[in-house]
Order: sequence, then C-alpha cells, then structure tokens
Amino acid sequence: MIYSMTGYGKADAEYNGKKIHVEVKSLNSKALDLNTRIAPLYREKEIELRRMVAAELERGKVDFSIWCEKSAEQAGSTLNPDIVAAYVQQIRSISQNVEGLQAPSHAEMWEILVRLPELTQSSTVEELTEEEWAVVAAATQEALHQLTLFRQQEGEALMKKFNKNIDTIEALLRSIEPFEMQRVEKIRARLEDRLAELRGVDYDKNRLEQELIYYIEKLDINEEKQRLTNHLNYFRETMANGRGQGKKLGFIAQEMGREINTTGSKSNQAEMQNIVVKMKDELEQIKEQVLNVM
Repeated sequence: MIYSMTGYGKADAEYNGKKIHVEVKSLNSKALDLNTRIAPLYREKEIELRRMVAAELERGKVDFSIWCEKSAEQAGSTLNPDIVAAYVQQIRSISQNVEGLQAPSHAEMWEILVRLPELTQSSTVEELTEEEWAVVAAATQEALHQLTLFRQQEGEALMKKFNKNIDTIEALLRSIEPFEMQRVEKIRARLEDRLAELRGVDYDKNRLEQELIYYIEKLDINEEKQRLTNHLNYFRETMANGRGQGKKLGFIAQEMGREINTTGSKSNQAEMQNIVVKMKDELEQIKEQVLNVM
C-alpha cells in the first residue's frame, strides 16, 4: 500500500483548564521540509517535536503548529495601576490644554482605557512541567497519527488511479499487435510497387526478401513491448511493498516512458502512432500523480 504526501491531522488536549491544540499539514516535497509554529512555553521542546514529526512523516512539506487557549483564571493577567494612572493623567491634561475638547466621563474613560496597549501585566511566570509536556507529546502523536491515516486514504485513491492507468496502457499495448502484422505486408507491397515502376528492369527476388527482413528487424518492437510489460508489472509490485516507494515509482515511470517513446519512433503506421499517443497520455497522468507518493 502506498501513502500520499498530502495529509492533515489535528488533536486537542486539556491541562489544568488550558486547551492545547496541535495541527499538522503536509504537501508533496522531495525531502522533509518542516515549518514549525510553537507556543512560547513549548519552544524548549522544539528539537524533540521535530524528531517526532520526522520519524512519523519521513517526507513532505510540513506545517506544524501548537497553540493554547487559556481561561480568564489561567491567563493570570491583572490591570497595571501605574499605567492606568498615567493614561488617565495624559487624557485629562490633553482635555485641559486643547480648546473645545471636553474631558470624558468615567464610563467614557474606561471605554478608552481598555483599548490602550500594555494595560495589563502578567501575575505569574509559566514553566513547562513534565506532566504538561507528556500531555503535549501525546497530543502531537495523535495529530501525526491522524495525518498518517489521511495519507493512507489518499494513497489508496492514488493506487486505484495508477492501476487503472496501467491497465489502460496494457490494453493499448495489446491493441498494437494486429497493426504489426499488417505493416509487414504493407512494406512488401510498397517495395514491389516501387520495383514495378522500374520497367524493363529485372530484380532478384531473394534480395527483395533480404531487404524486407531488414526493414522488419529495424522496425521490430517485440523487445520494447516485453520491457514495457516488465516495467508495468514492477510498478504494481512496488506499489504493494508499502510506504516510502514514491521515488522508486518515479524511476519506473521514467523507464516506461523510454520504451513507449522507442515504440513510437519505430511505428511507421498512423494507427500505431495514435495508440502510442494514448499510452503517453496515460503515462503522463502517472508521472503527475507519482510526485505526491511518499
């Protein structure tokens, strides 16, 4: 089973009335490209968090976030009386010195004060305890697990799509065979017609057969067909090997493209070339999607 690099996971936890939220998102990337946004209290554990993410996700462009919501009691903030007094004094002084500007009432004063910055001060300094870190680590693992399940579901959808593309390429490859037999006769007829145009000139029929054999060998695509069939089977086997097969699948798709291109260059019949174009279209769909396989 293959896994997609696209995924999303989220987990929530509580500790002493504090709500802790962990969110992780990933897109495709050649390697692990990790971007973190971590609440200040947990930044001392950033290295450990990065290790957890790297061990689980392996590859992808990953956005990892941890933030908290605190209740009023947990926030632990109080009004700073010195700053409040300074603001009130400034407002009254401005009202007295500016003509036509009345001093605000008590109610109006409070409405003004609550909008001003630095009005509160923190009454406590938080420290990360082992108990709280255990809660954060468990929430992180749960978010990563949810993302992995998401990746697995996306991988199943990709696998179905790939199998459909491969089945179509195999069917198109089989449809070439009747035209292979027809073109031998067409080559013979074309050579005989050209020779018939040379009136009064006798030719060696044995040499004609030799030339015909030369053209047939030059345009033979049996080896390309066999190699392409092997690549298609190997692609299926690799998908069944589990996660971490994205790069290998990309290499196999490249080899498939070489055989299809060679088949196209040897196809001297419009019907065969049309079939090759259809195979290329299916292969391009595989190449686009395989970039998202982990």
